[in-house]
Amino acid sequence: QVQLVESGGGLVQPGGSLRLSCVFSGTMFTFYVMGWYRQAPGKQRELVASITSGGKTTYADSVKGRFTISRDHGKKTVYLHVNSLKLEDTAVYYCNANGRNNGKGDYWGLGSQVTVSS
Repeated sequence: QVQLVESGGGLVQPGGSLRLSCVFSGTMFTFYVMGWYRQAPGKQRELVASITSGGKTTYADSVKGRFTISRDHGKKTVYLHVNSLKLEDTAVYYCNANGRNNGKGDYWGLGSQVTVSS
């Protein structure tokens, strides 16, 4: 069974930065594509960024150049560095582990609130 625990959210001013962390508890971390999603009030959950075990990354157009996803296999942790934050980045950020391509499951963390406000 996989569990994901996010941390690092908070209240930040526009233009500020945060680092979100997601700790993966379970086995076969490398079998999973790790992703960060977010959901703002009244909106659908959307993919922000993802990273394969080989380090290939994808980003939503709205965050390209501002957000960076990375993973540490030794610590079984995924990070999302968020810079140049905008008001519209306010959302609950969820960590996802997608192992479907390897016959594994799809798992979600409980989320971490990021609020951008002056």
